[in-house]
Order: sequence, then C-alpha cells, then structure tokens
Amino acid sequence: MASTPGSGGRTASPTVFEQQRSELAREISMGMEQVLQNINRLNRNLESVIAVGNEFGSVEALWSQFENFMGRPEGEGEEATGRQKASGEQEGQGESGGTHEGEEQ
Repeated sequence: MASTPGSGGRTASPTVFEQQRSELAREISMGMEQVLQNINRLNRNLESVIAVGNEFGSVEALWSQFENFMGRPEGEGEEATGRQKASGEQEGQGESGGTHEGEEQ
C-alpha cells in the first residue's frame, strides 16, 4: 500500500515524454557532430587558401617593386629606391598626394 498507482510501470518502460526527450537529445547530438565535422572541413579549406595566398607573396613583392620603379620619374634612380626602403614607406602612399624627399609640391 506504500506504492502509488502506476508507479510500478514507470521503471519498466519510459514515458512518452522520456522517449521524445531521448530522441531529441540523440538528434541534437548527431547535429552537433555534423557541425563539428563541417567546421573542421572549413578550417582545413581556409588553411589551404591561406597557404596558396602565401605562395604568391614573393611574386606580389616583385610586382610592387616593378610598379614603384615604373611609376617613378626618370630623374630618380636607385637612390630614391634606397630612400624609400629606409624611410619605411608603405605601398600606395606615393599616389595619395603626399610628397617624398626631393619632390616639389
């Protein structure tokens, strides 16, 4: 008489709520595994894209030097290249309207 009606059946079989809860938990777990796999795949793809981009670094530097050399007036020679590297100018500052050493405004 200490047991309540229906309490003996609960331990033998889960209720509908418990079944749905366990099914949803399983689906969430599978979904999270899928998300983790996709994030790992994305990470590998991003790493390979960065690696390919880094391979073009030396080519970009060479073309930048060529562009800077071709954009310089004839009066400036190798001396201006040395000044530009020594002053630490970044690419594109020459086109922004700023003046460089030896240039007139």
